[in-house]
Amino acid sequence: MDATKRQITKIAREVNKFTARMLKLDDIGTAEYDFIHVVRKNPGITQAAIREILALDKGAAARRAANLEAKGYLIRKANPADGRSQLLYATEKADQLKNSKASVEALYYEYLQETLSPEENAEFCRLLNILYTRSKAESKADFPNLIHRFLEGSGGK
Repeated sequence: MDATKRQITKIAREVNKFTARMLKLDDIGTAEYDFIHVVRKNPGITQAAIREILALDKGAAARRAANLEAKGYLIRKANPADGRSQLLYATEKADQLKNSKASVEALYYEYLQETLSPEENAEFCRLLNILYTRSKAESKADFPNLIHRFLEGSGGK
């Protein structure tokens, strides 16, 4: 039984709702933000590579790239290795958007933490860091322990 009642997930969902509302003020949707995020993390990426990462079809990726380019968040450069494709790069405007999203999320978490005493907050942050570190290590290893548990619990189906 999940003693956390999935409350981390539920808080993250509320943060995402608030962030999406604030991103709309910049005329950006969450799917567009995800696209920008991939480009920022992988400067000079092709649309084909973005499609793989985000599991998008060719048309959706092309429309999103064109839309973000028109809004000034992305630029395209010729791919010297393949004349049929172009490389995508984030603009300074996209970098400012990243800072904006991080500040919106920080505002939300600061609001939540106001209900804790300084001691409670320190302990919460300490415990959260333990969970985050374990989560990140499992992710970097491609989830071997969780896949094993999932397959064990589902009978290998």
